[in-house]
Amino acid sequence: RGGARALGGALAIVAVAPRLRAVLRGTPMTEFESVIERGPKTLAEERRERAVLVGVERPGLKWPLASSLAELERLADTAGAETVAVTTQRLDAPNPRTFVGSGKAEEIADLARAHAADLVIFDDELTPSQQSNLEKIVGRDVKVIDRTALILDIFALHATSKEGRLQVRLAQNQYLLPRLRGMWAHLASNRMGGGVGSRFGEGESQLEVDRRMVRKRITSIKRELAHLAEVRAVQRESRYASGMFKVALAGYTNAGKSSLINRLTDADVLSYDKLFATLDSTTRKFELPEGREITITDTVGFIQKLPTTLVEAFKSTLDEITGADLILHVVDASSPEYEGQIEAVQEVLDQIGAQDIPRLEVFNKVDLLDGEARSALEGRYPLALRVSAETGEGTGELVERIAQAAAAADAHLEVLIPYQRGDLVSVAHERCHIVSEAHEEAGTRLVLLVGPAYAGVFEPFCVEGA
Repeated sequence: RGGARALGGALAIVAVAPRLRAVLRGTPMTEFESVIERGPKTLAEERRERAVLVGVERPGLKWPLASSLAELERLADTAGAETVAVTTQRLDAPNPRTFVGSGKAEEIADLARAHAADLVIFDDELTPSQQSNLEKIVGRDVKVIDRTALILDIFALHATSKEGRLQVRLAQNQYLLPRLRGMWAHLASNRMGGGVGSRFGEGESQLEVDRRMVRKRITSIKRELAHLAEVRAVQRESRYASGMFKVALAGYTNAGKSSLINRLTDADVLSYDKLFATLDSTTRKFELPEGREITITDTVGFIQKLPTTLVEAFKSTLDEITGADLILHVVDASSPEYEGQIEAVQEVLDQIGAQDIPRLEVFNKVDLLDGEARSALEGRYPLALRVSAETGEGTGELVERIAQAAAAADAHLEVLIPYQRGDLVSVAHERCHIVSEAHEEAGTRLVLLVGPAYAGVFEPFCVEGA
């Protein structure tokens, strides 16, 4: 039971909520599975924890430090924590022991005590040893976490589908595994004796047990995800076989992707002003003005410094983007950091292999811009669309551009379908865009715009010389 408490404390680094930490520390190993399965309560259901934010300015940063810390504060708020203090330091390189300098580490400890803080949140990813060393300095009553752990906590709060919860649990356990050793340091100092033989003490052996348990859990989750990925792939292949043109929405978190798909399709996707409100992809059919059906998929938002473990864990969800015929890159036009957000999204799209898919940039929330800002945006991105999911402004032109992209991917065919193949005429009406239709003695003459999935079906019936 003592070992279970220690492991519970270790796993608390991936959950901010205080009740979960308390439960894990006192929960027998046999109950641990169900605790993680249920997931943490939101901090709103507890008291709001008080957080000190820490940022380090280094050469080559892509975002201004103030903007990055403002985003970190929004992340903390989304998780339910209240920011009570912010501190920064300028360094050429992170301190390998504590990330910040030793003097700044003591200053952070003083800030945490002065503000009765429960959390210290770093804007960068900490190594396991840095996190352990910092916790020794600030004291055991104050939890030190990094940006990655905070994002994982938010994902755990917002994942609703079975696949989404498994993806979050996989990323949590992958994040946890290298950090187990630091959580056993208090047992290592209490081993009896020293020297030869002491390295096989209780703490070390229990550490290995916990490592095996976490590795086993990772393997098990990957197996479950692989099965769900197969199911998703079958569903995706079914959509591909349908010949439907596929559109995927991608963009920075809180850019308004869910609001936009709601505006276009009445999808009723969860949408509110919080980071990572959407984690589970949603696909809806949409009928273009000419009567052709396409699919539009909403996907998880991206963020700067997105943990690699999350990109890998959400691979099957992100496959909805790589399998699209057109990507709508939705940008929050009202954000002062929209250019940095565009770059962050581009990096992730490159990382998942979506760089060659046709893309249309859609600047959302233009209703929040004044005339000068609108003119500047139009001058800088003349080919991009400017829309408002809130008011509907520009969505008509967006639909037209999607229709043009769908038509550009089609083959122009003139075919003569024998009357005994009326099934193909039905397919043409359901899956293709019909330019003209005439009934002749030999069959039905159609002029079609045919998607790649159905070009081979109609080519045997092409009219020579057409």
